[in-house]
Amino acid sequence: MIGKREFGDYQTPLNFAVKVCNFLKTERNVKPATVLEPTCGVGNFLRAALTFNAEKYYGIEINPVHCATCAEAVNDTRLELICANIFKHDLSRLPKDNLLVIGNPPWANNETLSKLNSANLPPKSNFKRLKGLDALTGASNFDICEYILLNLLNACRGSDAIFAMLCKTSTARNVYKELRRAEFNFACCELFEFDAAKIFGVSANACLLFIRLMKEDNPPPPCKIYSLDAPHKLKKIFTAADSTGEFFGKSCFEWRQGLKHDCARVLELTLADGVLRNGFGEVVDIESELIFPLIKSSRIKTSLLNEFTKYLIVTQRRVSEDTAHIESNYPKAWSYLNRHVEHFARRRSSVWRGKPKFSVFGIGDYSFAKYKVIVSGFYKTPLFALAYSSKPVMADDTTYFIGFETYDAAYTAMLLLNSERVQSFLTGNVFLDAKRPYTKKILARLDFGKIIDALSFEDLKQTERRLGLEGHLTPAILEKFTASLESQPTLF
Repeated sequence: MIGKREFGDYQTPLNFAVKVCNFLKTERNVKPATVLEPTCGVGNFLRAALTFNAEKYYGIEINPVHCATCAEAVNDTRLELICANIFKHDLSRLPKDNLLVIGNPPWANNETLSKLNSANLPPKSNFKRLKGLDALTGASNFDICEYILLNLLNACRGSDAIFAMLCKTSTARNVYKELRRAEFNFACCELFEFDAAKIFGVSANACLLFIRLMKEDNPPPPCKIYSLDAPHKLKKIFTAADSTGEFFGKSCFEWRQGLKHDCARVLELTLADGVLRNGFGEVVDIESELIFPLIKSSRIKTSLLNEFTKYLIVTQRRVSEDTAHIESNYPKAWSYLNRHVEHFARRRSSVWRGKPKFSVFGIGDYSFAKYKVIVSGFYKTPLFALAYSSKPVMADDTTYFIGFETYDAAYTAMLLLNSERVQSFLTGNVFLDAKRPYTKKILARLDFGKIIDALSFEDLKQTERRLGLEGHLTPAILEKFTASLESQPTLF
């Protein structure tokens, strides 16, 4: 049986498809000559789209059972059904002029489907032309719906095709960003939000993404966001601008993502009653030189962190460092790791290909900074915590951090980032419904020079009081931090 989860298969209820098509017809004056529904499923959107009275209808669907159901339900001689994999179908032959592309592509990402060993995957390619680490890590864990949309948009580039697709709101925003980055000509891009829990029974922020391409050169318009139930009331404007905002510029500190290891039950240890245990409940007795305090997103609840119950076995000092030396230098650790070698062999991410045995990822000199200012990528309120211990504190890959060699510098940076002005600025410039509202890309745009210029010593003392901290900051500490920014030192 073809699994719903394998295909990200959320069939659109017919009444909702009718609502969307009526909205397009009456509110956006959509009058297509051709209608295409990729991944058409049982054909509810094609049935609803008959209201446009187009000359031709096309449906593409990989599931032959759905195809048969769709053919019976639509029952129109203008419909051509293609039972094919959308990832392999030649989209270049689409009739592009006066085309409406409508539907509800799968709501799943490539990592989820890979874990299910699904055959319903696009070919492995860096389809956004991401660079460096972004191409290997989270930024390349793309949404399948996004992949389908961008492929279809590329196939229709230079035409006046219209797109009206149901998708997660985060996917829609990513598509809009890509339209701007790739310099598409489009007359409008609008998001009409709706209640996905009510329509599909899933917990996700979702919308109808409406894009009208155009043949002529056109400056990219902003993305306007409405509610589908109140389409005349503008909720928000999204520009995806690269350098706007009070505190945006370029950070003089290098923001890093924490360590990735994909082997938590082996490498992550919990301290209780003076004993370290792994995720299997086994007592772990290995050389202390490889064991470091660990901070995870769930622990970032206060602005100062210097007591730890979680620890991490760190097998390298830099990416791709050979781990064979552990055998002679740390024999107890080598024996422990080899007892659990099968768990390392099961790691599926491409970052482990060709890497030394027992590798971790995202490791470097910066990982061993004595003091770190760390933030979770997940939480809606971006609390920045100063983490330190007798040994360098390791951060996991759900967090981002900057490193310092002195407590005073790290403490000052923590106060600046937790100030009300910066907090308000950050929450106003991210989408809080995203899985990770705060990313390395956003943090890298925080200009500490602009923040210093905007805040007074008293502002930072007020932040201390709000966070319940003792009054450590002095004018001399702030002055030294400011001078360090002006001298352009080599910062982590």
